[in-house]
Amino acid sequence: MPPLLQLDAIHYSYPGRDAAVLRGAGLVLEPGSRLGLSGANGSGKSTLLHIAAGLVRPKGGIVRFKGGVCATEKEFAAFRLRLGYLLQNAEDQLFCPTVLEDVAFGPYNQGHGKAEAERIARETLEELELSRLAGASGNSLSGGEKKMAALASILSMRPELLFLDEPTNDLDPESRAKLLAALKRRALPCVVISHDWDFLSEACTEFCVLKDGVISCLPPTTHQHVHVHPAPDSGHSHGV
Repeated sequence: MPPLLQLDAIHYSYPGRDAAVLRGAGLVLEPGSRLGLSGANGSGKSTLLHIAAGLVRPKGGIVRFKGGVCATEKEFAAFRLRLGYLLQNAEDQLFCPTVLEDVAFGPYNQGHGKAEAERIARETLEELELSRLAGASGNSLSGGEKKMAALASILSMRPELLFLDEPTNDLDPESRAKLLAALKRRALPCVVISHDWDFLSEACTEFCVLKDGVISCLPPTTHQHVHVHPAPDSGHSHGV
């Protein structure tokens, strides 16, 4: 079985800049794998996912999905129907009058009738414990609520693969836990961009770093650290 997603020798330079940000970057995501991708700000992580989704065209390199090359807009459009992409700025994914309509938008455009699309949307909101936001406007939500509503809008489309760009930004601990639980419950293959190594360690099975335009895979390491809580400890766990 070929890799689910494969990027080979991706090169890219931002317009107006001489130095390339991606210099032969490669990535392989096997079926069932969850890949955590980290790197410094400006290293090209988001750009790499944009290239993988066909939103940006590279200066060189190949994108493959299930072994087939994606090169034309038609090929990328077919791939994007199977992809759930949580953007770094959740506001870009919320544009309908209510959250329920935002979450139903994807299923409706996949061919489901209005009633069925709404049923799927309500089911997805309930799964993420967001039912209380169904009638709210996206503009009225907090940053964390917008992020979770945007996640619901992509999960409602039943994707085969997820791209998550800084998914824990703006999330409080409770929302972060709900997000992690949803990812574990769905167990979808994914590429997760984050600086939050604690989150990546729980959400992902493989780990890579993008540095100097190339990707290096990292073996898991075990370490201990000491930390202080500002309030009396009521009992908590940091996982394994």
